[in-house]
Amino acid sequence: MLKQLPSPQNLLVKESTMYITADQIAAANQNNLEVAKGLATKSFAGFAHTQALLAAKDPQQVLALQTGLVAPMAEKAVAYSRHVYGIAVEAGAEFTKAFEGKAAEGQKAFGQVMDNMTKNAPAGTESAVAVLKSALASSQNAIESAQNAAKQALAMAESNVTAVTEQALSAAAAVAKKV
Repeated sequence: MLKQLPSPQNLLVKESTMYITADQIAAANQNNLEVAKGLATKSFAGFAHTQALLAAKDPQQVLALQTGLVAPMAEKAVAYSRHVYGIAVEAGAEFTKAFEGKAAEGQKAFGQVMDNMTKNAPAGTESAVAVLKSALASSQNAIESAQNAAKQALAMAESNVTAVTEQALSAAAAVAKKV
């Protein structure tokens, strides 16, 4: 049996995946160096903090050092939480906008169907048509009221989250000042 040889294109692909280029090695080394520098910096900071704690002469100095370490972490955590919350609010707003758009399209289409039905309704059904139109208007008003209530609840929740965050930051700053 004859064995089919690989095409030149397949050979090129295989060859390019078999070799590591100098740029790839340099990039990997640079990345490893950055990681090592970061770890060394963190380790040095940890040792320096430990040394400062051991050199403290009284519990108030220890508390001041610990507060000095915790306060920046709290601020970073709050900043991160604000960022995540901002993303969530933005996503929620986009979802709400899309939902409201589709709901408006659906209401409009349903309204057009109802108009066509009422125009072609047989004689003597005027009272039934009026009841149907009234029910349609009531349902649209209920949907709009629900949407407005949801918007108000979201605004209130956002205001509460902002207030709690500010209070937490103020409390952390007050504790840091006391120490």
